[in-house]
Amino acid sequence: MSEFAPSEIPHALADQPPDFGRAIACLRQAGVGQFDPVRLHYLEVLARRAQDQQGPVQRILEDKLAQALAALAARFEQAQGQARDRMARITPQYPQAADELRRLYLAGDFRGLERCTTTLKTSNRPTPLGDLARAMAQVAPDKAEGHGEGYGGSRPELKTMRYFRNTWSKLSVEKQVTQALGQAPKNAGPINSHMLVVRSLALMREISPDYLNRYISYVDTLLCLDQSDKKSKPLPKKPPVVKTAKR
Repeated sequence: MSEFAPSEIPHALADQPPDFGRAIACLRQAGVGQFDPVRLHYLEVLARRAQDQQGPVQRILEDKLAQALAALAARFEQAQGQARDRMARITPQYPQAADELRRLYLAGDFRGLERCTTTLKTSNRPTPLGDLARAMAQVAPDKAEGHGEGYGGSRPELKTMRYFRNTWSKLSVEKQVTQALGQAPKNAGPINSHMLVVRSLALMREISPDYLNRYISYVDTLLCLDQSDKKSKPLPKKPPVVKTAKR
């Protein structure tokens, strides 16, 4: 692809008869096929229709084609100038992406160039979640070992205690899964919800025991939160009984 030369379009249309094929080829070579492929295809079809006609019909189609070609060339030239300015601003900030930006520019993919520049800007922008993750990583127990005091003056967890805690957690999960498998319904259908859950637990235990431990811990936490939420809600009051006077 080469940079668009707008002077080629008037020269091609000034020929007698107008060389619409050369004008369309110039646009395609400049990258209009990426910029607006639907409009370019429409112009190619219109050029073939005009070539097959004669007399007044041909002149009407040629006038329509010339106007459409000039309008598309003007739109492409404007978008090309905006993309050139955008590339000139962003390239000094991200020199590692200069080749990709120039490739998109020469191909006429100005939307792709805009998406690329947006990605470059947002990828280096700090986010609150990223800051929180970095702060948590700095005070993680693995990094806190070897220091006299942990975060906030608390001592880091001993490796032995962590080992026993993880072991008891795995044994508890294994016991819960074994009980769930033992309570599986007999003669259940293939889409029975209880049976599907049991099969999922069995597969998780076989494929990834660590993931199963985390999953069970997550479910237990949700159950505890649900139970505490139910306890905190006040019981609904009974509506007062309205006594009617006897007549």
